Amino acid sequence: MENMELTKLTAISPIDGRYRDKCEVLADYFSEYALIRYRVLVEVEYFIALCELPLPQLAGVDKAAMEKLRDVYRDFSEADALRVKEIEQTTNHDVKAVEYLIKEKMDGLGLQPFKEFVHFGLTSQDINNTAIPYSLKEATNDVYYPLLEELIAKLVSLAKEWGEIPLLAHTHGQPASPTKLGKEICVFVDRLKKQLAMLRSIPAPAKFGGATGNFNAHMAAYPQVDWVAFANRFVNGVLRLDRSQVTTQIEHYDNIAAIFDGFRRINTILIDMCRDIWTYVSMEYFKQKIKAGEVGSSAMPHKVNPIDFENAEGNLGIANAIFNHLSGKLPVSRLQRDLTDSTVLRNVGVPMAHTVVSFKSILKGLNKLIINLDKINEDLENNWAVVAEGIQTILRRESYPNPYEALKALTRTNKAITHEDIRKFIDTLDVSESVKEELRRLSPQTYTGVCNY
Repeated sequence: MENMELTKLTAISPIDGRYRDKCEVLADYFSEYALIRYRVLVEVEYFIALCELPLPQLAGVDKAAMEKLRDVYRDFSEADALRVKEIEQTTNHDVKAVEYLIKEKMDGLGLQPFKEFVHFGLTSQDINNTAIPYSLKEATNDVYYPLLEELIAKLVSLAKEWGEIPLLAHTHGQPASPTKLGKEICVFVDRLKKQLAMLRSIPAPAKFGGATGNFNAHMAAYPQVDWVAFANRFVNGVLRLDRSQVTTQIEHYDNIAAIFDGFRRINTILIDMCRDIWTYVSMEYFKQKIKAGEVGSSAMPHKVNPIDFENAEGNLGIANAIFNHLSGKLPVSRLQRDLTDSTVLRNVGVPMAHTVVSFKSILKGLNKLIINLDKINEDLENNWAVVAEGIQTILRRESYPNPYEALKALTRTNKAITHEDIRKFIDTLDVSESVKEELRRLSPQTYTGVCNY
């Protein structure tokens, strides 16, 4: 077992093993290779921004070399990343190793005289606290949002398809006033859309200000330059992030915590939905498409389990536990900085991966659902007591004496209330025939109210 090659079978984490094919795309944003590439991107673009400032010592930089320098991150290879890791063996500092790699690349571009302006005046967190938010923003835009929007679109489609299907509601697990299946799906659509809009409104934060956030080294070298304005142009314009104006050595992470909380709230809504659908399956309101060759149970051949929603619920829970730690831990740092954020930030891709696995499981599960109208109608027909609310409300309108109490006496028993029981009760009421006809039109199938969805 010693020195086994890392494969899907030998990976410790299921997101790099069993679920690798479902979330592998996130390696482009959150792997060690990706982190190094994003760091290179920030360092290169920072050097180019310094050249454009301009600084007199950079006046001789060949502008034609700038695009070739950008190719260092645009064409960044696994071999380049391995070279950084090799350098890191000597430096014992990951960001410094990136700086040295770029300087090596500059030797081949005729930029040797200007190499000391790579990482000029910066601390490692100026790179980390831009590279990581940059990667998170791109992963969110490229992977997370499209997948969530696909899931919401699927729910909207199902809500339209099932829009007019009456459904026995259950409050406290007990039969309650009927609703419509489409509306119940739309509850989750509405919740998800609102949280998605809130999530999109949170700026991706970044720190860029030198060793303790004050541009000390920059000001010592070039006191005449407005470094705050420069940093704002660079971070907000070039990197398209939102620069935090007053920081310590590190980003204070308040906004990034809000982003993680936004992910967590959306996941919590989906946990709620998965449990509801799981329950509807257990009540036989939904059946599931059967796939040839699949096994539901190793012992019970008849079973078709709602495994996709169970898988999603489990992965959403893991994701939320980590998102919760990220949002609770990152904004707390001793004095001007401690190192606890560094190792924590390396795990951002983990809850994102569990979330992606969950979204895909939910989509798979939704595509397997088959509506079971017979069971839905059977439960409605077996629960005529649910129209009691409507009857007593109409009787209140007619100033009938003690209508609630009369319906309570009829329905609050251990005996099932049938259509015939309701009909006989209506016949005994001292109300006009037109009101009785109005009451007779109430049924579990028609007493579904209205909802704008």
